[in-house]
Amino acid sequence: MSTLEIRDLHVSVNTDEGAKPILHGVDLTIKSGETHAIMGPNGSGKSTLAYSLAGHPKYEITSGSVTLDGEDVLEMEVDERARAGLFLAMQYPVEVPGVSVSNFLRTAKTAIDGEAPKIRTWMKELNGAMSELKMDPAFINRNVNEGFSGGEKKRHEIVQMELLKPKMAILDETDSGLDVDALRVVSEGVNHAKETTDTGLLLITHYTRILRYVKPDFVHVFVAGKIAEEGGPELADKLEEEGYAAYEAAAA
Repeated sequence: MSTLEIRDLHVSVNTDEGAKPILHGVDLTIKSGETHAIMGPNGSGKSTLAYSLAGHPKYEITSGSVTLDGEDVLEMEVDERARAGLFLAMQYPVEVPGVSVSNFLRTAKTAIDGEAPKIRTWMKELNGAMSELKMDPAFINRNVNEGFSGGEKKRHEIVQMELLKPKMAILDETDSGLDVDALRVVSEGVNHAKETTDTGLLLITHYTRILRYVKPDFVHVFVAGKIAEEGGPELADKLEEEGYAAYEAAAA
């Protein structure tokens, strides 16, 4: 059983005009096997939370704490966070020219586990994960995300999650840019990876449509850099009907 604890987290982003506060005291606890959905309007700080947890240098932690199984995440470098069990699926996955999907994933797996997986076993796992996400096996030999459609990039992110088996996975708007069929496939992949690894899941989204496939245990409304309300899956239904206007007005 793993636990990610975020306590009174304050974060600023570095701009040309100086540091701009974005997060204003975030408290959140995620345990193995739990799915937490963070929902909020554009500019509320949802992605800032994701990238701060992953260690993006653009974001400065001004106060608060983040621990994973009691270990101080904020003292870790980016690669150390990944080895400790944190995984981030990005809203806009980047292209990595000159690096094949196969080499990229095997290198990542080796870094996480501390030893290279055996080729025969690895190829079986890789092909199985690609099949689960309905990705053409030919993508194994293509450069990472180069020439991929938006849906293919998102599927590749979940292939990574399936293979790396993180303790905690942060999915930053994985549903953005996906058509109905791709959304269903990606969601099934998320559910499969979560079920087979007991990963804790932090799902960041604007909309409820992905929550029809990836069922949350907890829903958190994120407005003006902090959590404005918390509840169960029924809270997502409320947001679908009423939107965020009342929360934004209260935070103004």
